[in-house]
Amino acid sequence: MNDYSPIFQKGADETEYVSLGSDGLAVERLGAREFLTVAPQALSALAERAFADLAHRFRPSHLQQLRSILEDPEASDNDREVAQSLLKNAVIASAGVLPSCQDTGTALVIGEKGQQVLTEGDDAEAFSAGIARTYAERNLRFSQLAPQSMFEEQNTGTNLPAQIDIAAVAGDSYDLLFVAKGGGSANKTFLFQQTKALLNPEKLHAFLEEKVASLGTAACPPYHLAIVIGGLSAEQTLKTVKLASCRALDGLPTTGDATGRAFRDRELEGQVLEMTRHLGIGAQFGGKYFCHDVRVIRLPRHAGSLPVGLGVSCSADRQVKAKITADGIFLEKLEAHPERYLPELSEGAGTAPLTLDLNQPMDEIRRTLSGQPVGTKLSLTGPLIVARDVVHAELLERLQAGEDLPDYVKDHPIYYAGPAKTPEGMASGSFGPTTSARMDPYAAPFMAAGGSLVTLGKGNRSPEVRQACADHGGFYLGTVGGAAAAIAQDHIRKVETLDFAELGMEAVWRIEVQDMPAFLVIDDQGNDFYAR
Repeated sequence: MNDYSPIFQKGADETEYVSLGSDGLAVERLGAREFLTVAPQALSALAERAFADLAHRFRPSHLQQLRSILEDPEASDNDREVAQSLLKNAVIASAGVLPSCQDTGTALVIGEKGQQVLTEGDDAEAFSAGIARTYAERNLRFSQLAPQSMFEEQNTGTNLPAQIDIAAVAGDSYDLLFVAKGGGSANKTFLFQQTKALLNPEKLHAFLEEKVASLGTAACPPYHLAIVIGGLSAEQTLKTVKLASCRALDGLPTTGDATGRAFRDRELEGQVLEMTRHLGIGAQFGGKYFCHDVRVIRLPRHAGSLPVGLGVSCSADRQVKAKITADGIFLEKLEAHPERYLPELSEGAGTAPLTLDLNQPMDEIRRTLSGQPVGTKLSLTGPLIVARDVVHAELLERLQAGEDLPDYVKDHPIYYAGPAKTPEGMASGSFGPTTSARMDPYAAPFMAAGGSLVTLGKGNRSPEVRQACADHGGFYLGTVGGAAAAIAQDHIRKVETLDFAELGMEAVWRIEVQDMPAFLVIDDQGNDFYAR
């Protein structure tokens, strides 16, 4: 007796595709059967096109969700301002010069290769060749680090290796999902090993509310949230989280059965989405839109194990489907004209920001900020120093060895960011904020030494940073995550390398900004906007 039934019954594919032609494809008869043969260069060209599209374009459904925020009378002013910024960012990125996010991501290729599809050589090698060309020839950032030892790393300079997972399946098509996953979004993937006791409505709701709220804003909401309950292994649970966050499992059935098939719990999805509307976190700076939508998928499990997975796709929502069949090569149609989702807003909408002149001495900058309530909108003009993890670690070693911090760390606000490549004729490549929590270990010692007294980044920070601000008169400012192209085009006027040039993108930069939007998140009394 054959009791086999597939766990993932995905349903019909309703994706709208565009044809890329049929170069490199042929149908050959071997014996009584026909096979589709695919040349390596066809795989490379498809990967190159897919990751180029991902860097600059979004799905229409994602853009429509941003537009819906602008049309919702219950959305907060901050919700609307973030949505407006993200839509404007999409318009700028769609020109194909500046990528939508400065973190152009780890390249993932997830495929299902039918048994009647034949390819020559190593498919992963062919896909990697196309990925490498995209990152070399466009204004994207190389983010992959190769370990030289347990503690030493160097950038590969190609954005390879990519994560490539191809499964053999029945059929005569090659179905693919290309994903560019930024580090901040990937860091918001969690596994919780639970027990049967969690399978109670009240306990599950309380558990999910706690864990969803703890995601914070570092990965640039509004999120596409994915929750997976169950799984035959931890890795199956987390892979399902990733696919669900990409909306690749939307066609699953909505009920379970005796075979253990995966299903979507639409009722729980609605309840969790409603819960996120009342957290108060909103689209980064308070409001309703912490999440665009929620996917909840229930998987079978071993009786002694209940893995629960949680993850997001962020405002840099970058995935695209593709398929190769006897009819040709097809790529999901992304939106080439996002400007149609961007309405004209009335002048003077929302609260006017407080202008902060960064050309002043640090004491004057702090004096201007002191006494302003957390959540105050700001407009920044003047110099910022850009530095991230690697530089902070080096400066801390010097500090611990008895040396002083460089003057630039003391005299100017520190912007946590790492740029993409600069297009010819522009002052800057895409240059959005990095997750600020990565610099939390350095805040207290740097402030005690007179440095990092005003910092700028994205997301919430630790209690230790709040205490350091209270102890040393420091401030933490946030800016909109996910709008890197708009920041580069509209607000950055000059970029120059200041120190640690050998670190490439991780160097210390001095940039000049004009009217850059920001929010006061933590003040010099330790009050924290997100802690409210």
